[in-house]
Amino acid sequence: MMGLHPTDVKENFKEELNIVGQYLKKEKFCAIGETGMDLYWDRTFIEEQKNSLRAHINLAKKHNLPIVIHSRSSFDEIFEIIDDTIDDGLSGVFHCFGGTVQQAQKIISWGFKLGIGGVLTFKNSGLDKVIENISLNHIVLETDSPFLAPKPFRGKRNESAHLVYIAEKLAEIKNISIGEVSEITTQNAIELFKFKN
Repeated sequence: MMGLHPTDVKENFKEELNIVGQYLKKEKFCAIGETGMDLYWDRTFIEEQKNSLRAHINLAKKHNLPIVIHSRSSFDEIFEIIDDTIDDGLSGVFHCFGGTVQQAQKIISWGFKLGIGGVLTFKNSGLDKVIENISLNHIVLETDSPFLAPKPFRGKRNESAHLVYIAEKLAEIKNISIGEVSEITTQNAIELFKFKN
């Protein structure tokens, strides 16, 4: 992916986005991002984060790439921007989704996927209750490596090999085989990122 992470958006974000644009001209990428908004620790650059997200959406449309959205403590702000910019040329995934059923349904209504990672395995996250109500057709599995390792590795370095624990938890929630989870979520990722099957 190529993008400017929202926690790195500062006064000079336009200069940083110019660098992103240069790389998009020179190299091949499968997505724009990780972009979005993060208002958990600091709201100093909220307007810059909004403008950066809009710019990333334009890049995604221009390059016909999906967008990967980081949405920490910022669903309302992101939803407002996407409602204003959504069209058939925009697709993507809400990375590390941790919202409500209603938020999930809104995201799905745009044709976006939900990125589900290690948080699904956390005892009190509540994400399992949300995912019970969501079809696997709208889910991709992901890590947030090196962060958010699933149980039994919680608090340790995350890595791609841990996806199996997320898939196992999802299979348990949906009462299906891990093979079915793997098949459906892999196909979702292939379609979203336009990988060759």
